[in-house]
Amino acid sequence: MTKIIKINPANIDTDLLAQAADVIKHGGLVAFPTETVYGLGADTFNEKAVENIFRAKGRPMDNPLISHIADISELERFAREIPDSALKLANEFWGGPLTIILKKKEGIPDCVTAGLDTVAVRLPSHSIANALIKLSGTPIAAPSANLSGSPSPTTAEHCIKDLMGRVDMIVDGGSSMIGIESTVIDLSGELPVVLRPGMISPEDMRSVIGEVIYAGEVTGAPKCPGMKYKHYSPDAKVYVLENMTEYENLAEENQKVCIIAKNTAETSYKADLIYDAGADDREYAARLFYLLRKADEDGADVVFAEMPGEDGIGIALRNRLFKAAGGRVITNE
Repeated sequence: MTKIIKINPANIDTDLLAQAADVIKHGGLVAFPTETVYGLGADTFNEKAVENIFRAKGRPMDNPLISHIADISELERFAREIPDSALKLANEFWGGPLTIILKKKEGIPDCVTAGLDTVAVRLPSHSIANALIKLSGTPIAAPSANLSGSPSPTTAEHCIKDLMGRVDMIVDGGSSMIGIESTVIDLSGELPVVLRPGMISPEDMRSVIGEVIYAGEVTGAPKCPGMKYKHYSPDAKVYVLENMTEYENLAEENQKVCIIAKNTAETSYKADLIYDAGADDREYAARLFYLLRKADEDGADVVFAEMPGEDGIGIALRNRLFKAAGGRVITNE
C-alpha cells in the first residue's frame, strides 16, 4: 500500500517528512519532488532497496542511477578522484540541476552504477529533496519516478498514476519548477563531456571550466540515464516540426490531433487539442512532460510539437522531444 503525504516546500513539516526518511532508512522506496522532475529514491548503499527501484519502474538494470547528496563534502564518499573542474562546477551550480560523473570509489554498489567504473552524483536545490536526504542520513539513489520509458513526472499525480502500489510512499510537494532532468557532465576522462543536456548548458559550464564537449547521441554502455533506451514517450505518436504548418499534411483521417506550441494564442491552429507551451523555451521545458501526459489523458492519437531553439535550454528540449518522437522529426531542409 502506497502512502501519500503532502509537504509545503516553503514551510516543511519536518515531523511529517521524517516519515519518508524512515522509509528510506528501512530500505523502502519514496517518490519525492526535486527542482527538475520527481525522483524515486532509495538508500544508495542498500543494494536490495536500489534493486527494487528497477523493479518498480520496469527499468533495465544496465541503466545507471544518480546518487543525490546534501553537501559538496559528500563527494568524497563516491569519487576516488575529484578534479578541480568538478569542484568548480559544484561550487558554481550546486545545489541545482547538474549531475557530475566521476571515477567511483570502492563500496558503491554495482546496481547503482550499472557495473561501470564511474558514478553519477548530484546535489539538488529543492528544499524537500535536500531535507529528505539530510533526515535519511544517507545519499539517495533516484531516477525519475515514472514507469520506464514514459514521460518523466513533474507532479505527484504523475507518480500516483505510474507507481501507486509499487512504492512505499509518495511525497506531494507541488509541481517541479524546471520540468526536465538535470544536465549530466562526465569528468571521468581527459575532457569534460556533456552526456545529457539540461537547463545548465555547455556554454554555462565553459564559462567556469573552459573546454566542454557536447556528445550528442553516444553509443555503447550508457554512463547516465536517458542515453540508451526509449524515453519520455506518451502513448500517442509524436512528431517534432520545424514548420508547424506541416501538421496538416501529416495528420491522418479520423485521428485526434494535438498541437503543442509556444504562444498558441497568436496562431490559428485547427486541431482537436491545442496546448500552449508558454512564451519561450524555458516555459516550454517546464510544461513539456506535463503536456505529453495530458495528451494521453485527453485521448490524442498524434501529437505535433513545435521545434525548440538551438541553444541554451533549447538543446535539452530538442533532446527530450526527439527521443519522445522516436526519430519523427520534420525539418525545413
